[in-house]
This record gives sequence, structure tokens and C-alpha cells, in this order.
Amino acid sequence: MNKTETFISLHQQAKTLILPNAWDAASAKIIENLGASAIATTSAGVAWALGYADGNKMTAQLNAQVAHSIVRVINVPLSVDFENGYSGEPAVVAENVKLLLDAGVAGINIEDGKDSPDLLAKKIEAIRRAADSHGSKLYINARTDVYLAALVHEADRVSESLRRGELYAAAGASGLFVPVITQAEEITQIAASITLPLNVLAMPGLPDANRLAELGVKRLSAGTGMAHVAWKAVSRVAASFLAGGNSAVLYEDPTPAVNLQDLFS
Repeated sequence: MNKTETFISLHQQAKTLILPNAWDAASAKIIENLGASAIATTSAGVAWALGYADGNKMTAQLNAQVAHSIVRVINVPLSVDFENGYSGEPAVVAENVKLLLDAGVAGINIEDGKDSPDLLAKKIEAIRRAADSHGSKLYINARTDVYLAALVHEADRVSESLRRGELYAAAGASGLFVPVITQAEEITQIAASITLPLNVLAMPGLPDANRLAELGVKRLSAGTGMAHVAWKAVSRVAASFLAGGNSAVLYEDPTPAVNLQDLFS
């Protein structure tokens, strides 16, 4: 199997795929070295690392450059957070995704946000055509922000997520991502009713991977969590160093340089 086929198969197993999210080549390589079977990017982490705010502020070209740098150093499949495709025009989104296909990614996330679900369906159709012409079975993970952006009344969140999921499936999506959902009953309802593998986001109060597998979840994403933790550590160390030039704080359980060098040798 090629990497895309491997990535697809990881969503078809009984256990839940635990998918860490990296933001550059170094974080991706470190994660791979710890045994990840696949890696995704976090668009927020990538954007912040490049000096942009999250939310479709960076360009498709910059996002693809990061994808290229990650694919170059890892051996496992990579899925890229493609945000909204960086355009409201499906044809432009299709051109943008070609940059990622050229980079060798196995999958993408693309979101509806506050846009019409019909627009995302059209984007998915355009992406699927572009992938087919590229000879790729690209895994298209359709993210619906029904929960994340509180798009509907709480009582309607499950039914609206399912309605959008089936629309995206018909358009050619490979999976459905419902971030911020945490309640076991609601997760079970969606997982049991949707024709696509269900992806959820790591959140406080979310069951662990073993329990999620029992509920029918096929993929658990870290989202921005690792980036937040890493940059909190940078903030703590920098604050201590700036406060009085405390050299010791720079050597409190660091990753040895030789270990990092070995990752890229």
C-alpha cells in the first residue's frame, strides 16, 4: 500500500486512530519517532509558527511549503489541515489542493465554519476531481463546526451534524470531523448513523481512546493541544531567563541536541 492507502486503512480498524498534530518538520519527526502511525498538522500551530493568526490568514502556498518540509522527513502518512481551502471558490480550492497533492500528503481536513454546507460540498466535489486527476485517493476529512461554532440550537446539534455529514459524503468526503463534541451519547448517535468514519477532537471530559473505540469513533485528533503545551514551556523558560539571566533553566531536562541531530541524519 502507498501512504494514502495506509492512511485510509487506519480509519477502518477496530481501534481508534490516535492522530497527533504537528506544526513543523521537527515536531512531526519527534512525534513519528515516538511511534505515531500517522501525523496531521494543526492549521493554528502552522499559522502561528509562520507569524500569522489562525483562520485562513496564511496562504495555501505557505501551508503547502510546510507540508513539503514534513513529508520530506517522515515515513508515515501526513494529513494537512487545509482550513477552508483558502478560497470561497471551489475551482480555486481545487487548484490550492494540487499543491498538497504535489507535496505527497495522504489526507486533508477542510471545514465548513460559518459558510453554507452546500459550499463545502461543492469544494469537496472539486477536491475529489482534482485528486482523481492526480491519481490520488486523498482522504478528505470534512470538518463541520456545528458544535465548535454553536451553529444551531443545542438540541439540534446531532441531527445537523448528521445532515451535513451525509451531504459531504455524497460530495466525496472520506470522513467526518465533529470537533468539541464530548458527550458519549451524542458521539454514539453520530457514529452509529453516519456512513463516514467519525473523527473527534481531544477535549477535557472526552473519553479515552479505548472508550471512544467502543462508541464507534475511528479517529482522535490532538488539535492545537501539543503546540499550546510546547509554547507554554517556551514562555516559562524565556520568562525565567529574561528575569535574571538564569542559565540553569535552559538545561532543565532538555531534549539533547545529539538526539535531534540523529532524527535528521
